Amino acid sequence: MAFLPYTTKKLGFGLMRLPVLNGNDETIDFEQVCQMVDHFLAQGFTYFDTAYPYHYGYSERMVKRALVERHPRESFLLADKMPVFRVKEPGDAPASFEEQLERTGAGYFDLYLLHAMSAERMKTVKECKVWEYLLEEKAKGRIRRLGFSFHDTPEVLDSILHELPEAEFVQLQINYADWEDAEVQSRRCYEVAQKHSKPVIVMEPVRGGSLASEKAVCAPLLREADPQASLASWALRYAADLSGVAVVLSGMSTLEQLQQNTALFNSMKPLTEQERAILMQAAEMLHAAGTIPCTGCKYCVEGCPAGINIPDLLDLLNEYARFGSLEAAKRSYGYRTRGKGLASACVNCGQCLSVCPQHIESAVHMVRAAELFE
Repeated sequence: MAFLPYTTKKLGFGLMRLPVLNGNDETIDFEQVCQMVDHFLAQGFTYFDTAYPYHYGYSERMVKRALVERHPRESFLLADKMPVFRVKEPGDAPASFEEQLERTGAGYFDLYLLHAMSAERMKTVKECKVWEYLLEEKAKGRIRRLGFSFHDTPEVLDSILHELPEAEFVQLQINYADWEDAEVQSRRCYEVAQKHSKPVIVMEPVRGGSLASEKAVCAPLLREADPQASLASWALRYAADLSGVAVVLSGMSTLEQLQQNTALFNSMKPLTEQERAILMQAAEMLHAAGTIPCTGCKYCVEGCPAGINIPDLLDLLNEYARFGSLEAAKRSYGYRTRGKGLASACVNCGQCLSVCPQHIESAVHMVRAAELFE
């Protein structure tokens, strides 16, 4: 049997950045979502991807209203994810799974993933026997294909794939900017998946929209190379061109974005060697644009009286310098500071500077981060 239950085109509709009304994630623009779903299916695309926390749970409910209740169940593929972050004891996994089936009304999931796996979350999966439970649900037919999404090192990915040999696919963050990135390590993670002969679902091919930003330092290079091509199309073609990639997810926020992406994938052409070289040059430009020389040693974190994860926010300032997308940076700031100190909480005590091997005046940068992102 093929990896996917039936043939699907490579573009997947990521339901994590849906159009909203009045800037409120809990008030999704139902009419526009319906138009997007209908156009996506009409163009021959079938893969939809959601997760428990997207839009504070409203993404799964929107699946029911805009997709399941309006189109035959056999006309689309639906992927959802086990919220491992909610699992504290063995009974939590079944409760979440049943809630997701109720929210979506789907009856079964064509693909189901452990969400955002890492070394730490693998401990939870083993201690609470989450994988064993999901294998039982697969045997019952309520899961058709079982895998996981991943955010950690290639070594951890290799270990998890050895421990979960039944995993049928892996979802990885892959884009040209992160291909050789020291933190994300897209290339090495992709190579591990290839070694284990696992199909790859690509997430973040446009890096949360950053690679579509006209303010990105590499934008002029790509515009000169092909004035007719959108910046997003360069990134999407890069991901789709990789061997072993089954689906490329795109978190589309407007009908126009969806129309552009379906048109691109319906006439997709492989990258030329010249285009590949241009994208590698673009990646080098992005990495060179970060101006704060933080190495992420975290010496500054332990003694910070405000509880600020300083390296995280310095990294975000570098990201903003590279991509120039304030909206994306603010979203990331909200995520990075959840449960931690805000940049504006800095009291300029000088502790961070006293222990920094790079002599970075982090307090000055915290002022700028607060001005930009809060």
